[in-house]
Amino acid sequence: MVTSSILVLFLLGLTAASVLAVAARILHVKEDPRVVSVEACLPGANCGGCGYPGCSAAATAVVNGDAPPELCVAANMETATRIAAIMGSEVQFKEPKVATNICSGGSRANLLFDYKGVEDCRAEALLYGGEKSCGIGCIGLGTCVKVCGFNAIRLSDAGLPVVDWNACRSCGKCAEACPTGAIRISSVASVLLHLNQTDDCLAPCMQKCPAQINVRRYIQQLKQGDMRGAMLTIKEHNPLPLAVGRVCPAPCENICRRKIVDEGVAIHTLHRYVADWEMQSGTRVNLHCNPPSGHKVAIIGGGPAGLSCAYFLRRVGHEPVIFEKREHIGGMMRGIIPEYRLPAKVVDWEVQTILNLGVETRTGVAFGRDVTLADLEKEGFEAVFIATGAWKVPPLGIDNDDAEGVLDSISFLHGVGHVYTDLRGKTVAVVGGSNTAMDVVRSAARLGAEVVALVPCIQRKMSANKEEILRAVEIGGDLRYMTAPLAIEVENGAVSGVTYCDLAYDNPEKPVGEPKPVSGTKAFVRADMVIAATDRLVDDGPLCDAEGKPMFKKDKKTGGITANPTTLQTDIPNVFVGGEVHTGRSILIQAVADGRRAARAIHFHVTEGAVPEPDNQQVQVIPESILKDMRVNYSIPRVQEPLISMDERRHTFKEEVAGSIAYEKARKEASRCLRCGLTCYDADAGAEYTLDEDVTVINAPGGE
Repeated sequence: MVTSSILVLFLLGLTAASVLAVAARILHVKEDPRVVSVEACLPGANCGGCGYPGCSAAATAVVNGDAPPELCVAANMETATRIAAIMGSEVQFKEPKVATNICSGGSRANLLFDYKGVEDCRAEALLYGGEKSCGIGCIGLGTCVKVCGFNAIRLSDAGLPVVDWNACRSCGKCAEACPTGAIRISSVASVLLHLNQTDDCLAPCMQKCPAQINVRRYIQQLKQGDMRGAMLTIKEHNPLPLAVGRVCPAPCENICRRKIVDEGVAIHTLHRYVADWEMQSGTRVNLHCNPPSGHKVAIIGGGPAGLSCAYFLRRVGHEPVIFEKREHIGGMMRGIIPEYRLPAKVVDWEVQTILNLGVETRTGVAFGRDVTLADLEKEGFEAVFIATGAWKVPPLGIDNDDAEGVLDSISFLHGVGHVYTDLRGKTVAVVGGSNTAMDVVRSAARLGAEVVALVPCIQRKMSANKEEILRAVEIGGDLRYMTAPLAIEVENGAVSGVTYCDLAYDNPEKPVGEPKPVSGTKAFVRADMVIAATDRLVDDGPLCDAEGKPMFKKDKKTGGITANPTTLQTDIPNVFVGGEVHTGRSILIQAVADGRRAARAIHFHVTEGAVPEPDNQQVQVIPESILKDMRVNYSIPRVQEPLISMDERRHTFKEEVAGSIAYEKARKEASRCLRCGLTCYDADAGAEYTLDEDVTVINAPGGE
């Protein structure tokens, strides 16, 4: 019985073996030897960051043509080149990526839960919705550290992830494991071209900045003495830090949380300090640029918007060429904004920094006259960015507004120092309340003139910066608010004065709308020169076709070219627009922001053929980030910029009115920053200066 059973089993086994042998011969697929060779090139991490379950599967995908030679996230371009040689193909540039922690930590609302279960961020988030009230904040249990196969992440003393960018291989495991999105994978291009989104950790200042500069990070880097890092952080979003640090009205400061307890942080001053540090060092911070992509882009206009667009395009690898009507690059930064606000040497440094990246320029070339869209297309440009600005000053529209002695603000400012060198004994009447008008007032006063400005609104309704208004008054400008010119008086064909009247709002307690003339208030001011500075408009001439028809739709409110607000793409798909030719008269930082936004759109247009728009783009200030009350422990007085004397201001155009601050003052001001996140902040900001006489303890640290 036993013997027969054994015999049966033996025969069954033999039969099965025979069948399997035959099947193996029939179904055998010979392994491609290239799979072994490709797998030998891979680091063997089996991290899965490439999307395949291990290096063997990845090697098979490459050999089968399902994946490119550069698929491995844990390898470098040298590895990709070796794999491409095995496959007889060419390797494409693959931009390096790294993990980044977007959470800044700091005091939040009371902890919602005190979970004592599994020490895992995902369990915490799944079971209890997260430990802290911030929806995108780091939970702090270190799940990202545990899943990293390259020892590239550690937790800081504050319980926040710190990424070693040299060790990071962008496998994405940390980002997958993080339940709140506090860890993200990014590259140079993705950072440079990223638009704020509502699920980003955005402090109020970062939300309000048109260029979306990471204010929190560069201020902390300055505080730590990492000036190079601070400069690189600023230049992720702003290629003109020296100019912006001097003339920006700093809308970011108006929403700073510090204002809840004392004064907002001097963000503008710190921005300038970092920028000045680089120029004063004499050595430019090295900026990474991706290899040339072969995509050519034409930039029409070499002002702030055009320069910014060219900068970002070049850094992500494209090949921009700037076409400039004037002989010098820089737009209104050069020769229009006075040197006592923005010195020529500063503009030279900024422009050269951008050109050094490999940006080509062609000056003395006017769009519409010397080059057209058709010409650019024939030359191989795949996209065009129009940033010609708003240089046209409208006439005053009153009697004798073309008389001898009547000038527009741009012509006057351009002529200061060579056409207009001495106005002593003369009276200049300026019409308008813009920043340009204040520049005219200050410049005319420096030339010795008595200056009267007719401002058609109350002071807080002026478009000019508060600081510019103050400087105009300090130097002797007579600003007559709520007035409007009625006619320019002429004697012997030349200006002799201006007749004007008072204005009033329908409801003085609620000044809205346009103020109206008040009857019986006619007055006269003697003037040898009248300068129109009411507005600056877009010149339509170059924007028309050969038959004189407009090539683009215009916005009735701004007078600028209409475009998609996110992509800045016009009705002509390969033409984008930005700066004042799109927005109408605006501030420099808005032009910078438009340049970056357009570069992002152009990048997608030339590489993918379509421009994606984020579904969750942050456009308005996020309501939950506006706190009504905070517990801050220390109050430190805001730093003050040093100013040259009034006598010096009246005798020089070359020396800046406002100077830079010393490092220790910059560091102390940086310590005032609350290191804000979306809802969090550092209540102990400035604690290291507790013993200074000017520091006040508001709340006892750790108290209730």
